[in-house]
Parts: sequence; structure tokens; C-alpha cells
Amino acid sequence: MRFIPNSSEDIREMLKTIGKSSINELFESIPAELRLDAPLDLPPPMSEIELRRWFRGVADRNLSGDKAVSFLGAGVYHHYQPACVDQLLLRGEFLTAYTPYQPEISQGTLQTIFEYQTHQSLLTGLEVANASLYDGSTAFVEAVLMTSRVRRNTSKVIVSRGVHPEYVETLRTYVQNLDIEVVMADLDDEGRTSLESIAAHLDEAVFAVAVQSPNFFGVVEDYDAVRQATEQQEGLIRIAVIAEASSLGILSPPGAHGFQIACGEGQAWGIAPQFGGPFVGFLVAADELKRHMPGRLVGETVDVDGRRAWVLTLASREQHIRRGKATSNICTNQALIALAANIYLSLMGKDGLREVAMQCLGKAAYLRRRLERIEGVEMPYSSPIYNEIFVRTSKNADSLMEAMEKRGILGGVPLARYFDEEKNGFLVAVTELHTRADLDRYADELEALVGGAE
Repeated sequence: MRFIPNSSEDIREMLKTIGKSSINELFESIPAELRLDAPLDLPPPMSEIELRRWFRGVADRNLSGDKAVSFLGAGVYHHYQPACVDQLLLRGEFLTAYTPYQPEISQGTLQTIFEYQTHQSLLTGLEVANASLYDGSTAFVEAVLMTSRVRRNTSKVIVSRGVHPEYVETLRTYVQNLDIEVVMADLDDEGRTSLESIAAHLDEAVFAVAVQSPNFFGVVEDYDAVRQATEQQEGLIRIAVIAEASSLGILSPPGAHGFQIACGEGQAWGIAPQFGGPFVGFLVAADELKRHMPGRLVGETVDVDGRRAWVLTLASREQHIRRGKATSNICTNQALIALAANIYLSLMGKDGLREVAMQCLGKAAYLRRRLERIEGVEMPYSSPIYNEIFVRTSKNADSLMEAMEKRGILGGVPLARYFDEEKNGFLVAVTELHTRADLDRYADELEALVGGAE
């Protein structure tokens, strides 16, 4: 972006044009307590050597997953990232490429997106994938908005309480000024979406039902039960939300169970947690819904000489068609991050993805058994899990996690940030990176803390 210097006279002219007397008046809509009224507190100028040393000191104040054993999850997971993923991303033709508007010079980028879409289709059991979205939460929103376009003259979506709370919050933000009502279906005593609760909300106004599996509490949902509970509602679209993408390496795909849309977060596919983003969302749908999909799709064709080629197709964005006819104003395909996921999936292959998923499943099961034997530790839900465990103790979860951190363990995500009533609950995520010694140490340290040793 260009820097355009403005003189004092320029600024006076601009303020006069918009009817403001000063810069401060221009920003008066920002609450005073949020405005900086003093110079930035920065150190004096430094040489490059000094600057690097200063930044290292600042970075060392962080406690990352590389310095401690991390059991953090709740939508962002610490999986193994092969070294070649980042190395291949640095290739100039990928790193500097922007949106492939000119297919004749962007065949490589278009091919990688086509392969990314193919991976999504294979993993979800659905026919058509888009070129990627910002992240899991916005992919979920786009899935809901997409279904509302398909089911005109309806206005209600049923969302399981097992869907990530931040995904639901993002959805509510998007639809707050639209004629769309979001109703929540409760979980049953086993941690799965209550079929009775879904049935209580079903009526002709419902255009979709959304269920996350594994859900926010780590429980694997029963897709068939949800399908059977909703199939009497003619035209209703079932959305599968997937926040832990590595689970698709072992769990049956939603498309095989009557779900017409799958969406979610692809961070688990070779993308580091990297302070919460950027990540990559995915959205896959049944073939009959493809013309309602947001964003971009890359299709396969042949050129004038009959050679295999790739092109952007079904890109019904406001840049391509009239704004009022656009399916979405989503303005990126997150191509570089999607490429990272594509490289990871290509390297791992079917057997590698299954191995990762098996390790997550087996190690989580082992830790669950260890925790079950600790007095004072409760696991509220007994349904099958994949790699995340909902744990509750008699201690405040924030304090408990702080104590674990002092012992070099990032012990989990306290649930009070999402649910006021869950001050003693937290989520523990296990991945292929954990060793048996890590899991035993976690159980031993938690037992000592819950038992009052600290």
C-alpha cells in the first residue's frame, strides 16, 4: 500500500470538506479510554544487532508449545508440521502469487487449488469443494447463508450446542440484521446433540440443522441419528461442522450419512497454531448445491489444443457478477494456507492421515483412562471421543491451569471463557505429538494438584 504524505494544509482542507474541525473530532466515535493520548512507549533507535536481541527478549517472554508440553485445543491443535511444508511455501511462484484471475499464467496455482478441492471432497464424501475460506468460523457462516439461499421463504437454522461457541458467535454477528433466527439444540446427558431437542425446534421455517463432530466437548456425534431425526422435514439441509480436521482420517465422512454440506477448519493439516491464525476454512457440498456455493471454485477443462487446463469457475462473487446476485462478499481463498494444507495432505496420503488419527484416538483414550482413576476428577460425558476430553474438578480451572503452567504443562483450555457456569471445567487435547511419558506426567501432575499438593 502506498504512503501518501499530507501537509497541514491538505489535512485542513479534508477536514473542512467532511465538516470536522480537528483530527480528534474525526475519531470521537472511538471511546476516549481506548484512544492513545501519548506517544507510543517504544525504546530508542537501535542497530540491527540490538534490534534482533531486543525482539528475542520479547519473544522469550512467551510460553509456546515448543517450550512446554501443550494440551491446548478447543479448535486449534498442536499437530506435527513436516519441515517441507513451510519450505515449499517459500517458492516464489507460490509465495508471491495473488488471486489467479489470469488462468493462462496461473496454471500452477490453479492446479494446487484444484488438488486442495479434491482432497476436501475425498475426505468429506461430498462432490464439490470451494477454493477455501478464511477459517472454520466463517466457513460455518457461509454454509448457513448458503443453505438459506437454497431454502427461500424459510428463516430458521437449528445449531447444536456442541458447535464451537466462537463459530456460533460469528454466525450470530453475521445474521443479526438478516431475517434468520438461530435456535440452539441442547446436548443430552452423554454429550451428544439431543435428538429430542432438535425435534422440538423442527418446523416448516427451518432450512438447516448444523452439528459439529467431534463436537466442542470432544464427543463424536452420531450422524445417522441426526439424519433420521430430521429426514421427515422435507428440504432441510444438514450441515456437518468439523473443527478438528485430522479426525477425517479415521471417522466416517459426513457425506456418507446424508449430510449435504461439510465445513470447518483445516488448521490441523500442517498449519502451525501461529498465535491463532491465519488458518484456512473449507466448505464442501453435494453436487446439486454447487451453484449456491460462496467464493471460488477451480474447475478442470482443456485448452484450444486439447491440453488439460484449470480455470476459475462458478465464482459468483461481487467482483464477477452484480452485487445483488453475488453468493457472498468473501474476498479471499486463503490460497497460501490452503496450499500448506494441500502439501501436508499430499505428503501424508491416506495411510499417513489414518496413522495420525489413530495416534490421536489411542493416546486420548489412554489419558482418559488415567484421568478416570484420579479421585476428584470428573469427565461429565461418557460418549466416544476422538482426541479431546471434557474434564471437571473441584478446583477453579483458571487457577488449576496456571499451576500446571508453572510445572511446564499447558494443561488445557478453561471453559469459563465460553460458559459462565463451567468455572471448574476445561478441555484437554491430545495429538500424535504427545508421548506416553507426556500423558503419564500430565495425569500425575493433575492428580497432585487436584489432591491439594499445591
